[in-house]
Amino acid sequence: MSKNLQRCSFVIIVTILVSSFASAQSWANDPKIESRVNALLKRMTLEEKLGQINQYSAGSPTGPGTGRSNYEEMIAKGQVGSLFNVNGPQVNEFQKVAVEKSRLHIPLIFGLDVIHGYRTEFPTPLAMSATWDPALIEKAARVAAVEASADGVRWTFSPMVDIAHDARWGRIVEGAGEDPYLGSAIARAYVRGYQGKSLSDPTSIAACAKHFVGYGAAEAGRDYNSTEISDRTLRQIYLPPFEAAKQEGVATFMSAFNAINGVPASANPFTLGILKNEWKFKGFVVSDWTSILELIAHGIGDGPTVARKAVTAGVDMDMEGNLYWTTLADQVKSGKVPMAVIDDAVRRILRVKIAMGLFEHPYADLASASKVTLTPENVALAREVAEKSFVLLKNDGVLPLKPEAKIAVIGPLADDAPNTLGAWSAKGDPKDVVTLWKAFSERSASRATYAKGTEILTHSETGFDEALKAAQQADVVVMAMGEAAGDMTGEAASRSELGLPGNQEKLLEAVTAVGKPVVLLVYSGRPLVLNWASTHVAAIIEAWHPGIQAGPALVNTLFGTNNPSGKLTVSFPRSVGQEPLHYDQLSTGRPLGNVDDSHPPASAEEKYKSRYIDQRI
Repeated sequence: MSKNLQRCSFVIIVTILVSSFASAQSWANDPKIESRVNALLKRMTLEEKLGQINQYSAGSPTGPGTGRSNYEEMIAKGQVGSLFNVNGPQVNEFQKVAVEKSRLHIPLIFGLDVIHGYRTEFPTPLAMSATWDPALIEKAARVAAVEASADGVRWTFSPMVDIAHDARWGRIVEGAGEDPYLGSAIARAYVRGYQGKSLSDPTSIAACAKHFVGYGAAEAGRDYNSTEISDRTLRQIYLPPFEAAKQEGVATFMSAFNAINGVPASANPFTLGILKNEWKFKGFVVSDWTSILELIAHGIGDGPTVARKAVTAGVDMDMEGNLYWTTLADQVKSGKVPMAVIDDAVRRILRVKIAMGLFEHPYADLASASKVTLTPENVALAREVAEKSFVLLKNDGVLPLKPEAKIAVIGPLADDAPNTLGAWSAKGDPKDVVTLWKAFSERSASRATYAKGTEILTHSETGFDEALKAAQQADVVVMAMGEAAGDMTGEAASRSELGLPGNQEKLLEAVTAVGKPVVLLVYSGRPLVLNWASTHVAAIIEAWHPGIQAGPALVNTLFGTNNPSGKLTVSFPRSVGQEPLHYDQLSTGRPLGNVDDSHPPASAEEKYKSRYIDQRI
C-alpha cells in the first residue's frame, strides 16, 4: 500500500469515527433543545423543579419501596418526573395525566430493567460477552429497544458496565467480565442498540450506564460492600467502559450503592466530577434504588444532609428515596442548596426528555407491540446469540453426538423454563422458553429419556435412582446442572462457595460412575469451580443462562450443527480461595513463570513464587 493510500485510509477512518461520535452526541449539544430547556425552566416553580428530579416505582418493585399509590394526584401537580416498573396501558394512563393535567404539561419518562431483552429474552449479559461480538450484542439491544418502546418503556437501566474480578459477586452476571477494553466495546454496542440512530426515534430507549463507579470491586465479592480503588486502577480498569458509553452518547448514568475510598458513590463529588466536569456529560444521573436514602446508613448524615450531599455532588434524580422531594425545598429556600444546583439537575432531565421527542410523542403506540414482539426474526436472533455464547471447556471426543445415540438427559435445569431465562428477565415469560429437554424430545423423541435427578438446591436424593437407571440405558448422558437464575445470580446473590449447589455434584459423580460418557452443561451466571468434573466427565460446555431459545441452541451445538465458538471473558477458579481472580494482574518480583503445576510446590525454588502452596496454579 502506498503512503498516500495509507494516509487517505487513515483520514477516512478518522472521519467516520468523528462523524459517528458527533452523531451520537448531537442531542447533547443541540441549541434548539437548549433554547426549549431554558424557556421551560424559567416558567417552573421550585415545587415543579423538585418534581422533575423525583422518581418512583409504580409497578412490581425491584427492591424495598415506599409503598405509595397516589401517583396520579402527584403527577397532576408536577411532583413526579419519572416512573418505572410500569408498562402497557398504564403508561399512557399516567402520561395522559402528566401532559393534560399538569400545569406545564411535562411528560414523564418511563423506565424498566431491560437487561438482556424485553419479551424476547437473550442470554444474560455475561453470556453475551462470551460471543466477543459487539455487533451481535448491538442487534440484541436493538430488538429489546423496539419491543420495550412499543410497550411504553423508553428508558432502560442498562448496560451494566462494571468491571468484575470476583466471581463471588452475584452481579457479575450483568456485565461483560473482567477486561476494560472488551467492556468498553460492549458498552458502546449496548448504547447504539438501545438508543438507535437518534434518541427521538420512537423505537429508541434511553440507555443508562451503571453503576458509577467501582461497584464491581465490592470487597470480598459481597454485594453493596465498600471498595478501595487507587487512582491508577480507577482510570485504567473501572472508568474506561463508562467513558466509552459517554462517548457513544449514552443519555443517563446511574450512581452506585457502594462507597469508594470511603465516600459513598451516590454522594461522591470526585467521581461524579469526573463524569460531569472532566468528561462534560450532558445527560442526567439517577441514583440506584434508594441509594440516596441509604446514605444515612453509610453514616454521612441525616435525611436532609444526605439529600444535600447527593444533589450537590451530581446525582440529578432520586430513585425511590423520596428525600429530594421531602427535604430539598427548605434547603433551597434557606440557601443551603443553591438554586443553580437544582436548575442544573432539572435542565439535564428536560434535555433528555426533549431529545427523546416525548413532548411531541408522549404516548406509546401499544397496538404495535404485538407486531414487533417475539417475531420469528427476534426468536432466531435469540437462538443465534445463545449458540455463539456457549464455551466449550472440555471435549474428549464425545462431541458432536452421533445422531443414532441413545441419550439420557438428566439434571435440574434440563427442563426448567424460569431459570433458563436468566436473572433480570424483564417481561420474559417462561412459556416462551424452549428448554433443553423440550428440544431433545422434539428432535430425538425415540432415542432420548429424561430424569430430573435432583433439585437445584437440596440434599434429598429421591430422584437419584431414576437418573441412574436412565444413564444405564443410554449411550451418552447429557447433564444440565448449575445455579438458579434469580436466587443465586444477580443482585443480592453473592456466594461464598462456587461449586455446583446442593447435591448436584454428588449426582454427577454417581451418574459418571455408571461408566457412560457424560456431557456436562453448566447453567450459571458466574464462573463455577469445576475441578472434579474437569477430570472425570467427557465434555463440559458453559451454557450460562441462555434465554428463550436455550434448547434448540444447545441441541444444535451438541449434535454439531453449531460450533461452540464462545470464549471466556471471566477467569474460572480452581477454588474460591483464589478470588478475586483476573487474567491481567500486574507482574511481581517473583512471578510464576513456567513453574511446576504441582501442589505442594515441587522445590524450594518454586515455593518462593506468587502462588498458593495448597493449590495448583
